[in-house]
Amino acid sequence: MILPGATLGMLGGGQLGRMFVHAATSMGYRVIVLDPNTSSPAGEIAHLHLQAKYDDAHSLKALAQECAVITTEFENVPAEVFEHLEKTCLVSPNARALELAQDRIKEKQFAQSLNIPPTPFHMVSSEQDIEQAFSNIDAPMILKTTRLGYDGKGQAVVNTVQECVDKWNGLENVDCVLEKKINLNSEVSVVLARSTAKELKFFPVAENVHRDGILFTSTVPATVSEDIQNLAKSYAQQIAEELDYHGMLAVEFFVDDMSSLFFNEMAPRTHNSGHYTMDACYTSQFEQQVRAICGLPLGNTSAHSAVTMVNILGDLWDAKDGQPDWSRILPDNVKLHLYGKHQARVGRKMGHFNVLAEKGENTIPHAKNLFLKLSVE
Repeated sequence: MILPGATLGMLGGGQLGRMFVHAATSMGYRVIVLDPNTSSPAGEIAHLHLQAKYDDAHSLKALAQECAVITTEFENVPAEVFEHLEKTCLVSPNARALELAQDRIKEKQFAQSLNIPPTPFHMVSSEQDIEQAFSNIDAPMILKTTRLGYDGKGQAVVNTVQECVDKWNGLENVDCVLEKKINLNSEVSVVLARSTAKELKFFPVAENVHRDGILFTSTVPATVSEDIQNLAKSYAQQIAEELDYHGMLAVEFFVDDMSSLFFNEMAPRTHNSGHYTMDACYTSQFEQQVRAICGLPLGNTSAHSAVTMVNILGDLWDAKDGQPDWSRILPDNVKLHLYGKHQARVGRKMGHFNVLAEKGENTIPHAKNLFLKLSVE
């Protein structure tokens, strides 16, 4: 076990890193954050912020020497960095998990190798590939870049070959994937922890709603059947065990109108759809991340409350008046979490709030009403 008093490393200085730092320091650990930005949410509260690129050899050497284990808060740290770090220190996740999560084609092929079905898809690196895709898969489809796309970026719904070619040209002809747009009934995510001692625990399955490609709400308990939830958890466990995974892992799934379950993508880290755990579960996903990577016994993942998490985007900030009027939601049974970001932008995640209720209550209507209150000018 890596016990409190040790130093932990975090690659990435965003909000997930910030909440990890809060959890780790409350448990008595020191945290060093490596992030290239001069000011980052996690770097500002860490014991030390190394401002450097993720592949900076000098900073990586210093991090490896100081830290008992190194983790990350986002999957786009170059996998080669973790391959390098693995030679001299303990890392979580491993480089293979990062490599798969960074490439949509690789992660879909990996899921298929485990008999976990993704939606029908076709690789795109030429116009001929696009023509072939439309001859094999019924439109509409979603064109997505294989790398770096997130929160709806780098993707578009397409209905014809020419429309797809035009969109692909607009993406500068980078490698893409065309996915069948299914008749979506719901989206769910599984967030699990697997420790260095190979202990594995699931948080309750969350049901997610997206707007413009960005997560809007996550609700627990999910309304999908127990059979669907158990199948999603079994798929996620297969992935974690095949990768000999240590740390937090999130796996997102689509459920179509025939109640079929499809793999969407995985994230080798804590996840936006797991933020409800901060207030509705006995252990948050961030404390669990600390426990998992340090080989501590995993915490209780049960939910003690019904909950809906609502993302707060920069769209709500007014150029003239500044922040939203938080007084509109704070008197209610709401837990507000802001990320310490200095500049609000449209589509940028600035915070979230969790709406809690007794088990068995429906939190969604109240959560949506509170969001409307926050959105009123």
